[in-house]
Amino acid sequence: MSIKIEEVGAEDKKKKSPKDIIVIILMVISIIYLINPTAGFIEFIPDSLPLIGNIDEGIATTLLLSCLSYFGYNLTDLFKRK
Repeated sequence: MSIKIEEVGAEDKKKKSPKDIIVIILMVISIIYLINPTAGFIEFIPDSLPLIGNIDEGIATTLLLSCLSYFGYNLTDLFKRK
């Protein structure tokens, strides 16, 4: 007879809520968009337009940082003064 010891709330950690899944999908989309910025495979605003050409990369970066902070990885803390 074996005794299985489980951590209290372990089932809650394994289950992903629909919001978690949406945030993960948005994170993957923003990473793919940022990896391929100049090849033109996916480009919402062409980079050749002056002043507004890089806005879509800025939005994708903001989305990625927001998704990471949702899961507890707040990278914006790296830029705060101590």
